[in-house]
Amino acid sequence: MREILRAEHLKKYFATPFGPLHAVDDVTFSIKEGSTLGVVGESGCGKSTLGRTILQLHEPTDGKIFFREQEITGCNKSEWKDLRDEMQIIFQDPMSSLDPRMAVWDIIEEPLKIQKKMDKAQRAAKVKELMDTVGIARRIQYSYPHELDGGRRQRVGIARALALDPKFIVCDEPVSALDVSIQAQIINLLMDLQKEKGLSYMFITHDLSVVKYISNEIMVMYLGQVVEKAPSDELFGNPIHPYTKALLSAIPVPDVHIHRERIVLKGEITSPVNPKPGCRLAARCQYATERCSTPQQIVEVSPNHFVSCCRVNELWQ
Repeated sequence: MREILRAEHLKKYFATPFGPLHAVDDVTFSIKEGSTLGVVGESGCGKSTLGRTILQLHEPTDGKIFFREQEITGCNKSEWKDLRDEMQIIFQDPMSSLDPRMAVWDIIEEPLKIQKKMDKAQRAAKVKELMDTVGIARRIQYSYPHELDGGRRQRVGIARALALDPKFIVCDEPVSALDVSIQAQIINLLMDLQKEKGLSYMFITHDLSVVKYISNEIMVMYLGQVVEKAPSDELFGNPIHPYTKALLSAIPVPDVHIHRERIVLKGEITSPVNPKPGCRLAARCQYATERCSTPQQIVEVSPNHFVSCCRVNELWQ
């Protein structure tokens, strides 16, 4: 499969009174056409900032972004307007991402109006098609977001993202604000749409059970940096980085007869503002040594399995 998106040494820093906050720091990855890259990590690790920077909702501080092998990092507003047809986002909270003054029909129709690619009759047909595709009943087309439950609101957000027939979608924790039963419906909908339309996803979440189900590859982030990246089955079957192991140990097991040892990370979290060189997990890692204070390199330990740790050979063996 060909690459649809690639980021090289991507950085996004935010200015603070105490120095630059390294939200995304030297991140490199790629996504294949028709596949899903899951991005996981605890709150504040830079997952959402990474997704928004890819779409240049945040301007990158440094690095390069390629879409279909064309660099898009320095595109102007006019060029990005054309790229919006191909690259879209589904936001975490549909209540805050949908305009409360617009009805469902108008929300879904809005991207078509902005891009000026259809007349009124064509837009009406497209909106009806999108509502049927994501499972929105026609009777709620004149309802407003506050009149809908979370699942229906997120379906409206998905329909809006699909309006321009994109090929790449950033899913920014699209089910975290929903009930568990509704989460399953939305995840299955996204997977069905991927098969039907050949979509590629960057799926951002903190729910490891969800990311295992939907992702082909998984990238683990900690304080703005990638610590491990591998195919989904490989990551869950053979985690190497201490942070990845700690994350996986926290997944609940629905069987009272299975006991899983929980790995608890102790110690103070390193500040992302002007961080020192070296591993940012070192202060909380039981395997930390003096070598951890030096810059870490991400290395390939097996085919397509990458780990950023100076003790990777010891931990892997």
